[in-house]
Amino acid sequence: MSRLRDKLGWSTLVLSVAWFPGQAMAENLLPVPSGQPVELSNVLLDTNPGELWVRFRFVAPKIGSTVGRITYDVAVVDMAHLCEVLAVPYVAQHKLDPARVVISFSDRPIDFGSSSPEATQFFEAYRLEQSQCIWEGL
Repeated sequence: MSRLRDKLGWSTLVLSVAWFPGQAMAENLLPVPSGQPVELSNVLLDTNPGELWVRFRFVAPKIGSTVGRITYDVAVVDMAHLCEVLAVPYVAQHKLDPARVVISFSDRPIDFGSSSPEATQFFEAYRLEQSQCIWEGL
């Protein structure tokens, strides 16, 4: 990965997400345990933490803390599910060895590294061991 970073001169690389099988679902929504609408926004290879972190960024417009919204306690189950069914195969297919996999939900599209005080965002970090996501709790 460092050869790729050195060659490109980037510390964060945005990858295409079109490789995911089944992404041709209606409106590109991904199935999650809660049933909420979740769409993959992008995948980033980020070496800014000093090691490779693969970030899977999703738009989940129904998340929030107010009544009737999908709360963190529900969304965390969806994030763990997406780590297992999307991140693990992605990392294997691309022969990556990340220190962490981060799954993030945002209620609206936000550029990576940008701040948006009105947005709701949830994040979870995992390490991969034997093709399983182990919660790291940042």
